[in-house]
Amino acid sequence: MSRDHVQSDERLAHDAGAPAGDAVGPSPTAVETPFLELLARGAPAEAYEQPVLRARAESGPAGRIDALEQAKRLALRVRSELEGRRRREAELSALFETAHDLAGLRDLDAVLRAIVQRARSLLGTDVAYLSLNDPARGDTYMRVTEGSVAARFQQLRLGMGEGLGGLVAQTARPYVTDDYFKDARFQHTRTIDAGVHDEGLVAILGVPLMLGHHVIGVLFAADRRARVFEREQIALLGSFAALAAAAIDTANLLAETRSALAGLERANEIIRDRSAAIERASDVHDRLAELVLRGGGVHDVAAAVSQVLAGTVEFTEAVRAPASALEASRAEGHAVRHEDDWIAAVTAGGELLGALVLHGHPGLDPVDQLTLERAAMVTSLLLLARRSAAEAEQRVRGELLDDLLDARDRDPRLLRERAARLRADLDATHVVLAARLDASAPDADQEADARRRLWAAASHLAATRHGLAAARDGGTVLLLPLAARDGATDLARRTARELGTAVHEAVTVGASAPVEDLAAGPEAVAGAYTEARRCLDALRLLGRSGDGAAAEDFGFLGLLLAGDQDVSGFVDRTIGEVMAYDRRRGTELLRTLDAYFACGMSPARTKDELHVHVNTVAQRLERVGRLLGEDWQNPDRALEIQLALRLRRLSAPAHD
Repeated sequence: MSRDHVQSDERLAHDAGAPAGDAVGPSPTAVETPFLELLARGAPAEAYEQPVLRARAESGPAGRIDALEQAKRLALRVRSELEGRRRREAELSALFETAHDLAGLRDLDAVLRAIVQRARSLLGTDVAYLSLNDPARGDTYMRVTEGSVAARFQQLRLGMGEGLGGLVAQTARPYVTDDYFKDARFQHTRTIDAGVHDEGLVAILGVPLMLGHHVIGVLFAADRRARVFEREQIALLGSFAALAAAAIDTANLLAETRSALAGLERANEIIRDRSAAIERASDVHDRLAELVLRGGGVHDVAAAVSQVLAGTVEFTEAVRAPASALEASRAEGHAVRHEDDWIAAVTAGGELLGALVLHGHPGLDPVDQLTLERAAMVTSLLLLARRSAAEAEQRVRGELLDDLLDARDRDPRLLRERAARLRADLDATHVVLAARLDASAPDADQEADARRRLWAAASHLAATRHGLAAARDGGTVLLLPLAARDGATDLARRTARELGTAVHEAVTVGASAPVEDLAAGPEAVAGAYTEARRCLDALRLLGRSGDGAAAEDFGFLGLLLAGDQDVSGFVDRTIGEVMAYDRRRGTELLRTLDAYFACGMSPARTKDELHVHVNTVAQRLERVGRLLGEDWQNPDRALEIQLALRLRRLSAPAHD
């Protein structure tokens, strides 16, 4: 583990041991020490119950037992976080090590065995294996197995289109089955089922090995019990499959090169050119391996390839690359020429991440072309690593926002500490925004993909604005700080524009009124989210899809248009200041307002109705103006105030 990770782990362990609660009680050091020792030696989760059980057995004070319970929970959370980090570090290290093995490829079987072994270890499966297609016999055969105990299974040969592997080969897409023998999506045969039965396999995941648009084999991970493979595990196995295909491709190219060198005795000049190209490829492979190991970025990869190929190589987003050339490179799995440039698609698991573009180099040696393609593969690994780190931070931000929305009894101090680690300030004034895509996807997969893109865009926006974001109720909820001289409406409209630009679709955003002191009163976040969703529903009912607005923009119209009418909330927002003033001072401002509107807003008629002097009426109305604002008698505001007065009487007639 790197020195930075060790320091990070130590900080997490220190955070877990921070005292929670009042200063009165058992010594924090005495409570935390056993759990810190368990964390330090990497003890199993069960061991964290022992300090609590010992305290109970010794009939310790209730305060100490409660403190131990809380310290245990914090320590388990730190342990879980450390385990997740170690797992992600192990996954990336294995991918980088495999890429390094590929850069110095000498023995194809050794590289394939290492890939299968690492895949089995990281996915935690009972068995992992790799099959390759045999064009001469028209079937596929087992090339490498790890964890297998059945001889018949290890010697299986499958006809094309048979079994789960045949389905993967036909569709060139990953497939997973929770229960092999109960799955009817693929063709079962007696031979294959017998081999799988001998091995005792139940859950199987298969991903294709692709060379261009051709499937050359399948990489499998399997368990002898029912199991659901997560999306991250499928992507990880897909990355190993890409490396395995690259190893096979590289081995084939090396074999072809050796054969050509043996057969071309008279091609001295070609041999020299080829040798120079191979040296350049070896040079760039070494540089790329060094970049990966020291944590370089995609622009470092482009700079290294530029030096080796004596040209200008840059990484560009997919939308900025020539569309036809990029799609051809993606489909063929090779760099393609576009005018005087070469385009190499950067992909991962079928997803297009961008492109490496070699400028002004129309004549490119095949080995240099392969070098550009290998650089694109390394770039995809670096992008996946960066995305993994970003997604981890996004999940942490989403978990904190979920806690603010759902767990209202959280410790304010812990909430502030968690927010501070994410560079968010819960003591600042915030606005809760509910965002949703307006276009409906043709199928469930595309709709889920669209929601993921919206969540990713919202998470990026929240991170850059020192806020929080989480997926919720088919859309996304954001908690963003409100800048000085900025309003909730402006923030909602700006957020709708930015999210719509990021996902290339119309995004509608409803915003709450500003909320303050979130750590001490997290229940305000849930109420503000309800208000933002009502505003979102009102926008969609009014046909303002792709726009943004705040609850204050609608007034009583928002009350009428919302699916869940919040009468008390509307009344409180409209005349709450006057109601509170009457309760505190024992005045009759509400009664005066009722009479004023009933008398056609005439002070003279109002004083007769109330049997008071006209100056008294004027003073009361002046007080109302100070509480509700100078525009309270404008037609729109007056209509809302009259509606709020009527709703108050209907909901609580005893007050009148």
